[in-house]
Amino acid sequence: MTSYPTSIGTSQATSIHLLGQDLAEDLMGQVGFGELAFWLVAQRRPAPSEVRVFESVLVALADHGFTPTAIAARLTYLSAPESLQGALAAGLLGGGSRFLGVTEDCGRFLAETLARTDGPLPQDMAGWDEIALAAVSRTRADHRLVPGLGHPVHKTLDPRTPALLRIAEEEQLRGPHLRLFQAIGRVHPQVLGRTLPLNGAGVCGAALADLGLPVDLLRGFALLARAAGLLGHLAEERRHPIGMDVYTAVDRNAAYVAPDPADNA
Repeated sequence: MTSYPTSIGTSQATSIHLLGQDLAEDLMGQVGFGELAFWLVAQRRPAPSEVRVFESVLVALADHGFTPTAIAARLTYLSAPESLQGALAAGLLGGGSRFLGVTEDCGRFLAETLARTDGPLPQDMAGWDEIALAAVSRTRADHRLVPGLGHPVHKTLDPRTPALLRIAEEEQLRGPHLRLFQAIGRVHPQVLGRTLPLNGAGVCGAALADLGLPVDLLRGFALLARAAGLLGHLAEERRHPIGMDVYTAVDRNAAYVAPDPADNA
């Protein structure tokens, strides 16, 4: 008989087991959702300090106002109010390189930079700055952007960044990814010729990587957090709808422009 192994969960007629625990007896009322999400992915129960940093990341990424993801969810709900799942999915599908995806992009960038570092990691700020300067210079020479630098709204400071750095420091979880990210914040003006803020999505990616979570899955945590924010937007759309106003504003102000033949040349 073929078997399909899993370390996640199984269910029988009168019981459900999750992560080797009895769901009803051992987990419900005993484990918070954030702790459970970490446990499911890492396959280990996180320490309280890790739970605090992890849940701080989820809070930081839950909502950022009328972003494209929120607008997409609201307009999809306007079009198909019978499909809450469709509206929620529409918002989540918009998580990419400009919104939400920066969390994974930054974590991956930091992890790859650390992986190519020879010898032991630095013990002082100067050493981290040296690694960061090389990484930023290399990225600029390749005509690529440094993930986690800059924000369309927060031009000088993303308030989530110092808050999460403080929490990680309090929990003694400010590891190499966060230290490198901070160093990038210090040295990038030397290469770019201007100062950009370290954005909240980027610091979240660094913090998640320092928790030992797989960098290839970091976007999933951003989507997990944003699902709560989108559900809030949809609940608000039911109470105080704006979707029709958004649609009408765009539709009534659409202006036909004849195609330029040069565009097809």
